[in-house]
Amino acid sequence: MQAVPKLISPKQHKVLDWIVTATYLTAGGWFTAFGGRHGKRAGIAALINGSMVLGATLLTDYDGDGRRPLSFSTHRKLDIGQLSLAASAPQLFGFSEEAKSWFFRGQALSEVAVVAMTDWEAAARPAERIRDMAA
Repeated sequence: MQAVPKLISPKQHKVLDWIVTATYLTAGGWFTAFGGRHGKRAGIAALINGSMVLGATLLTDYDGDGRRPLSFSTHRKLDIGQLSLAASAPQLFGFSEEAKSWFFRGQALSEVAVVAMTDWEAAARPAERIRDMAA
């Protein structure tokens, strides 16, 4: 099996994170206002996901210079947790049989692709680089 090419740089990943944040927060408002049956539940799920991505984006050291507390490799773990929540949100919040559930499934699938295609080593902090060379 071939490895997935690492086409997404940390800076590109940061831009994608801002787009995903805006998408979730907009969807949260939309679902709450116009979502019909269980719209409020879907809206809350979208707002939670958007808030998770926003928090990770604001705290992540995308440049590897140590000015923000979360390393880019830790951001990867948070991305995996958040995409897992997105994928399971329709079941957890009780709207899995509705069309709006596909928004969350689609977002989770796109996030899997982004995680797979991101060059997570590009923003490694100096201490991480030394540790990796020693291993």
